[in-house]
Amino acid sequence: MKYQFIAAHRREFRVNHLCQALKVSPSGYYAWCRRPLSPRQREDAQLSHQIQHIFVQGRGVYGSPRVHAILRVAGVRSGRKRVARLMRMQQLAVRPNQHRVRTTDSNHTSHIATNRLNRDFTAPHPNAKWVGDITGVWTRQGWLFLAALVDCYSRMVVGWAMSAQRDEALVTTALHHTDRGSQYTSSGYQALVAAAQMEVSMSRKGNCWDNAVMESFYGTLKSECTDRCDFLMHTEAKTAIFEYLEVFYNRQRLHSSLGYANPTMIEYQSGVH
Repeated sequence: MKYQFIAAHRREFRVNHLCQALKVSPSGYYAWCRRPLSPRQREDAQLSHQIQHIFVQGRGVYGSPRVHAILRVAGVRSGRKRVARLMRMQQLAVRPNQHRVRTTDSNHTSHIATNRLNRDFTAPHPNAKWVGDITGVWTRQGWLFLAALVDCYSRMVVGWAMSAQRDEALVTTALHHTDRGSQYTSSGYQALVAAAQMEVSMSRKGNCWDNAVMESFYGTLKSECTDRCDFLMHTEAKTAIFEYLEVFYNRQRLHSSLGYANPTMIEYQSGVH
């Protein structure tokens, strides 16, 4: 295992340094290199190449469960633990999250709608239930705010808007179940909802589980997109978020809650377009 790690990283670091760090001798490593590969080692080498390709194609955001699912669909037989081990050897890992900002203002006197959703995020078909919320994305220019709405059936992002201001104008482009932030309880937004004849549901104060689908979505967005970048300007962040949502998330990304399908596939299979 140690020799395989050295072989995988010898282009990045000196062999002597790697041997010293792993407490093995350089002579032992070079002797290992001269040995013929066993069938298992040849399989590991081929599988490692496939895993790396999948990881790169998935923008470096897929952990071993999703990589394993893609291999399974492609007809490659391998255990999840083996995939995880080979990913660790190649240092293929998802980066942790970074910046956070409080975006919900529950201290207001505006009208609060009943929590009709009541944590039931199942839906019989597309457009039956939408959920939404606001999050902040850090840039060196300051916070950029994103309001999005997600379809509970397919997990597709069906609407979104971005602005430097966290206000009513940011959320009026979306009609969805919301948390109880003041932006969503504003008179202008409520008038728009009423005109569309849509039923409104709002989360209870300070209860993130009431909007768990959006909490999960924003966690994914940040770990897979925005927290991987050091944005200088809002325009850079907007471009990256647009590309992530419309190109990758909705059309390519495999969702574990969808049986490792993507939202576009689920919407198409439903027959409702």
